[in-house]
Amino acid sequence: MSAVSSRLPVFPWDKLEPYKKTALAHPDGIVDLSVGTPVDPVPALIQEALVAAADSPGYPTVWGTPALRDALTDWCGRRLGATGFAHENVLPVVGSKELVAWLPTQLGLGAGDKVAYPRLAYPTYEVGARLCGAEAVVYDDPTELDPAGLKLLWLNSPSNPTGEVLPKDELTRIVAWAREHGVLVFSDECYLELGWEADPVSVLHPDVCGGSYEGIVAVHSLSKRSNLAGYRAAFIAGDAAVLGELLQIRKHGGMMTAAPVQAATVAALGDDAHVAEQRERYAARRAALKAALEAHGFRIEHSEASLYLWATRDEPCWDTVAYLAEKGVLVAPGDFYGEAGARFVRVAFTATDERVAAAVKRLS
Repeated sequence: MSAVSSRLPVFPWDKLEPYKKTALAHPDGIVDLSVGTPVDPVPALIQEALVAAADSPGYPTVWGTPALRDALTDWCGRRLGATGFAHENVLPVVGSKELVAWLPTQLGLGAGDKVAYPRLAYPTYEVGARLCGAEAVVYDDPTELDPAGLKLLWLNSPSNPTGEVLPKDELTRIVAWAREHGVLVFSDECYLELGWEADPVSVLHPDVCGGSYEGIVAVHSLSKRSNLAGYRAAFIAGDAAVLGELLQIRKHGGMMTAAPVQAATVAALGDDAHVAEQRERYAARRAALKAALEAHGFRIEHSEASLYLWATRDEPCWDTVAYLAEKGVLVAPGDFYGEAGARFVRVAFTATDERVAAAVKRLS
């Protein structure tokens, strides 16, 4: 066990604890804009579906119920533009973080193999590479990478932490390059339904993939769009050969989405109204925080999508974290996501309306 854990970086969020204590001491309490966890209620129709399926004494299947697979394929066609999707093109997973962390291992990668991800990125891409002993490689433009030994290429649009959205022609260019060199592409699209100043496009869209899913898989989550972080409801979609192999491995590993969660996922993907309502909440919080930060002297870069504002005062990120903590506002330091973020902070707008208003008041 120690040999495996020694491969991993220090868990970044532990470093934030002293600043959290400072923020908690504020007379009006902390405004936690660091992690980005949903705080709004789970929509009633999803809760009702979960409860209705609560009497589930038997084991669920790793592939999910036919109703779940129908919901996944229908949603991919309706929302992502995917064409010709069958059940073989979808696979539920137990939250997207589990998938990201263990995917390289499940693909059989190890020493001598490379896993590439953006220079500014969700830390779990690196963790996944380290867990299996592969080499982690960062990029600015993936097509400039040496494809020798490159087995897995992570895309992330909209980006966590920056909110940057890759244009359709850029995605098309990257997918074509990866196919030319036999590199498997996994596209993390968990924030795709949260575009503000851009309209994110999936790698599964026919304009990007040419109607073929060979060598490409998209990762999607219901945590943000439907407030289901506590349900661990997510799925992958794309290349049937890749998903079929993962299905066999995950069967042996018992990686099963709970039956009530499968039923809740069907309800969530079948309803667009609650997604639109949640978007409106986030849009209002985003506008309020963006205006307050900019008036306070911050510069916002990218942030055209996702649940975060990528902000800087042109100083070391930990100085900014300390400055805001004194105001009772906790944010994430940019270097959690790579050295390129050393002068930025990530500001989530997932707090309640009341807490967002408190942050705006403190910055005014």
